[in-house]
Amino acid sequence: REWTMKTSIVFLLCISVFPGFSQGRVVGEDETGFAECNVFFPGQVPPEGFTEPFHVKICQQYNKEPRFATLYSTKDKIPLYSAFKYTKPAENEEENWLVEPQIDDPENDLHEMVHEADISGTVANLGANQALTSDYVGSGYERGLLNPSLLNEGDFQMATYTLTNTVPLSPSLSKSWHRDIGRVVEQALVPHCSEKDNLYLLAGAVPSSVQVKGKVSVPETLWLAACCDAPGGWSLGLVKKTNDENSLVDLMVGELEKQLLAGVHLFKGNCGEDNKSQEKREAILRAVSQIRSGEQAGTSDNQEAKESSLVRKVAGIIATPFIKLLELLIYVFVELVKFVFYFLWLVIKWVGGTVLNGVYSLWNGVVSYLKAISMVLIRIPYDLGRVIVNIFLGFLQIVQDVASLTYRILLIPVEFVLHLAAFPYYSICAIPSVLKDMATGIMGTFSLVIDATAALLHGFCYLAGHIVKRFVPKGSSTD
Repeated sequence: REWTMKTSIVFLLCISVFPGFSQGRVVGEDETGFAECNVFFPGQVPPEGFTEPFHVKICQQYNKEPRFATLYSTKDKIPLYSAFKYTKPAENEEENWLVEPQIDDPENDLHEMVHEADISGTVANLGANQALTSDYVGSGYERGLLNPSLLNEGDFQMATYTLTNTVPLSPSLSKSWHRDIGRVVEQALVPHCSEKDNLYLLAGAVPSSVQVKGKVSVPETLWLAACCDAPGGWSLGLVKKTNDENSLVDLMVGELEKQLLAGVHLFKGNCGEDNKSQEKREAILRAVSQIRSGEQAGTSDNQEAKESSLVRKVAGIIATPFIKLLELLIYVFVELVKFVFYFLWLVIKWVGGTVLNGVYSLWNGVVSYLKAISMVLIRIPYDLGRVIVNIFLGFLQIVQDVASLTYRILLIPVEFVLHLAAFPYYSICAIPSVLKDMATGIMGTFSLVIDATAALLHGFCYLAGHIVKRFVPKGSSTD
C-alpha cells in the first residue's frame, strides 16, 4: 500500500507537469446513461438495445471536459458506436494515440487515458479487452476513426485519437470512409440543420467474424446516423459496406436500426422521422447523391490514372520488400525506444520511491524529535513548580523544628522551678500520713506479738492435754 501511494504521488506529479492529459472515464453501472457525456445524445437519452455484458460505456474527455461518448465491445475489441457533435473542420491533424487502462484492469487507479508505452507493465492484463497499437502493426489495417478527427478541432480533435474510437480498416477504405463522412456532414447535413448545436451524430461499426491477429474484429459495415433535433428536424442513416469502399447507401434511421442488433433504437422519439415535411430530407438526399456522383466520377478518373501507371506499380511491387524491411527496422527502433523510456521510467520510479522513503523517514524523525522536545518543554514548568513547593515545605519543616527545640529548651527550667517550689508543700503534707503509717505499723506489730503469744500458749495447752490423754489410763480414774 505504501508503494502504491508513492507511485500515485509520482503519477500526480506527472499530471501536474503535463496538464493536457486526455481522460476516458469508464462509466459505472450505477450511473445513468453515459453520465456527463449524455449531452451528445438527443434529449440526453443514449441508444437503446445495446445490453450485452461486454459492452462498456466510455465518456471520452480531454482537459477535464467531455468531448464525445463511445460504446466499446470488449469481446470484439472495437467500438460499436461513437456519439459526437460537429464542431468545425480541423485545420491540421496531430495524432497522439492513447489507451484506456480501466477496460483491462477495472481496479487500476488510473482513471485517465494514457499512452500505451507509459503504462506497459503497470496495468494488469493490458490488451485483454481492448486493441493495442501492436495489434495493427504489420497487419495491413489502419486505425480507422469512427468519430473522424477531421470533423473536430482543438481539444475535440485530440480526444478522437484513442484506440477505443478505432476499428481496423484497409488504408483505402479508411481514406474513403473519412472522406465520405466529412463531405456528407459538411455539405449535406450541417447546411440543412437550423441549429447546428443540435445536430447529433452517431458513427458505428458492425463486427464481422474476421479478426486481426485473432483478436480485433474487422467491421463488415460502417454506418452513420444523424439527428437534427431542432424545429423542422429530421434524421438520416448512411451505410458503407467494407467490401465495397465506393458504396454509400442512404436510408431511414428505422431501416438502419433493423440492420443492427435486435431491439436497437438509436434516437429518442424517432428524431423527426414522423415529420410530415419531407423537403429538408429530400434536399439532404440530393446533396448526398451529388457527393456520391462526384465520388464515382473521381473513381473513373482514378481508374484511368491507375491503368497509365503500370510501371509505377511494378516498381512498387519490387520496392515492397524493402519497404517492409524498413517498416520492420522502424518497428524495432520504436520498440527499442519504448524499452529505453520504460527503463528510464523504472529508474525514475525507483529513485522517486527511494527519495520519498527518505523524506518519509526524515519526516518521522523530525516529528519524533519535536514531540520529545515538546514533552520536555511542557514538563519544565511542572518540575520547577515541584521544586519550589518542596523548598517551601522544607523551609516550613525547619521553622517547625526550631520552634519545637526552643519550646523544649525553655520547658526544662520551668519544670525544675515548679518541682522545687512544690517540694516543701509535698514534704509537710506528707508528715501526717507518715506518722499515721508509723502508728499503724507499731500497732500492727504489737497486735502481731500478742496474737503470736496467744497462739503459742494455746499450742502448749493443746499439746499438754493430748499427752495427758495419751498416757493416763482411763480405769484409774474410776477407783
